[in-house]
Amino acid sequence: MNSQFKKGVLEICVLSLINLKDCYGYEIVSEISERMKVTSGTIYPLLTRLKKEGYFENYVIESDEGPMRKYYKITQHGKTRVDELIIEWKKFVKQVDSIIKTSF
Repeated sequence: MNSQFKKGVLEICVLSLINLKDCYGYEIVSEISERMKVTSGTIYPLLTRLKKEGYFENYVIESDEGPMRKYYKITQHGKTRVDELIIEWKKFVKQVDSIIKTSF
């Protein structure tokens, strides 16, 4: 997948996952990388930025399988943002599809 495409959609992907349930960083990287090629070096800075912007909070839980895990929980501000992004995304995809269909 084109890296510019990915860069533009990772915010909506991360927020959508955390909107579904509280997640820890590695879990987010794993979920996204099952569908597209991403690295933790791409996701963790995005998590830091989104947290600073108030889209989610974090909390720590001990893990039986290793070190403590930092979980991300969406805030109301984050819920509003992901809803806005989904609306924008669907509109964008519809517009691009209409152009692509006419070119074939």
